[in-house]
Amino acid sequence: MLNLKYIIIVVFILLLAGIFIPPNFNSEEQKLFLIEKGEGLGDISTSLKEEKLINSSLLFRLYAITAGMSGNLKSGAYLFSPSMNIFQIAGKIGRGEIARTEITIPEGFTSEQISDEFSILPFFIKNVFLAAGAENYAGEFDFLSDVPEGTSLEGFLFPDTYKIDLDENSVGVIRMMLNNFNKKLTAELRGEIKDKNKTIFDTIIMASLLEREVKTFEDKQIVSGILWKRLKNGVPLQIDATVNYITGKNSAGVSIEDTKIDSPYNTYKYRGLPVGPISNPGIESIIAAMRTVESEYWFYLSAPDGRTIFSATLEEHAIARAKYLK
Repeated sequence: MLNLKYIIIVVFILLLAGIFIPPNFNSEEQKLFLIEKGEGLGDISTSLKEEKLINSSLLFRLYAITAGMSGNLKSGAYLFSPSMNIFQIAGKIGRGEIARTEITIPEGFTSEQISDEFSILPFFIKNVFLAAGAENYAGEFDFLSDVPEGTSLEGFLFPDTYKIDLDENSVGVIRMMLNNFNKKLTAELRGEIKDKNKTIFDTIIMASLLEREVKTFEDKQIVSGILWKRLKNGVPLQIDATVNYITGKNSAGVSIEDTKIDSPYNTYKYRGLPVGPISNPGIESIIAAMRTVESEYWFYLSAPDGRTIFSATLEEHAIARAKYLK
């Protein structure tokens, strides 16, 4: 009898040791571990053992069953380390502590730049993200209803700081950003756009220009007034940022050769707004696109120190260019 008790105690100690001793106490490695929807305890324990995150798949299953967790192992992406034990790993899965990260998208980023930021997600496919058309989501988001067919989502991917699951995919990221745009473009703002006889699409195009061209809200309002006035009077916009959008350059000015590029985004060659937004504007630029400040000015330029220099005549503008853009 004493021998049996001794054996039971030894077995119990070994089981505890197996549950609380990790594969590698000193490991600093972090592994992304994915649990697919529908995966059972057996599949999970086997995968954990194959990834060398636990010492025994049998012990993992026994612990999960005795702890009443076998039917409560939540799917998702988890970050585990070989320095964690079965107790810690099972607890994390049972509580659904899926791995998350924080990604900040600055105002004025293009879709291409945004896709680079989200490329740290293992299941994010850049080409899928960039190929998404507005028509694919127009039925879900009414602010896309006036966007021409074949147009990308440029302009509607709202810049913000996003806390996102590491197992999120490209479509999930798109919906997350469009949902955020939908919240930020309030009923009041939509009403203002309608009252000004503008479409949401044209307003976002204008906002995208302001975002890339001007720094302060006050200057954006004045430039907005200038650009809408130019459009009304058939004057070319001649915006450097639209040319840089075509070339991919990030220069302060543009070359004469670049202004001759044949593209519907080239506001030097073609009158009117470009065919679509050239960036993803923040709410300040969207508001400035609607709440314009009327002025005597017809021209502006951005000085190297960030100031916006306004001119009422072409002659004044030429003098300002010579003075500030040497």
